[in-house]
Amino acid sequence: MITYNKLWDTMKEKGVSQYRLIKDYGISAGQIGRLKKNRYVSTHTLERLCEILKCNVEDVVQYISE
Repeated sequence: MITYNKLWDTMKEKGVSQYRLIKDYGISAGQIGRLKKNRYVSTHTLERLCEILKCNVEDVVQYISE
């Protein structure tokens, strides 16, 4: 299972809110919703989050074996 729990920790660490992702960086509210529910998001979205947060993909996404 893919989880985005690390994303929320990284955002908190970097001082970036969900509101700021939407308003300042153009990430859609729908994408934020998908991330919250650990649903599929494109690699483009993951790349944008890494650019915005200046982090690596492993700081955003984690694979957990079921």
